[in-house]
Amino acid sequence: DHEGGCSCGHDHDHHHADEVFSSWGLENVPAMSKETLDQILDELAYGDGFGDVLRAKGMIPGTEKGTWLYFDLVPEQYEIRDGKPEYTGKVCVIGADLKEEELKQAFGK
Repeated sequence: DHEGGCSCGHDHDHHHADEVFSSWGLENVPAMSKETLDQILDELAYGDGFGDVLRAKGMIPGTEKGTWLYFDLVPEQYEIRDGKPEYTGKVCVIGADLKEEELKQAFGK
């Protein structure tokens, strides 16, 4: 009987973001072409090959000398832009049921 309130210690009415969502990150991301990044982001934004992605952002060295690719992504929308050089490439992905091994393979090539 839960009518007067449950005493099991779990909150049955509210889900906290940290229980539903997780984040995945990678540093020292190797250089990649804008075309390759575009293919990865297209899957992140429109597909389910990496899990249920809610947000992703990063900065990655481009394959052309001195270029850096910055990106921001939300479901069904992303942007790639040129950015200032950084010390190391970084990627962060937030979502539910993230497929970490697939993300690592995509960004860690």
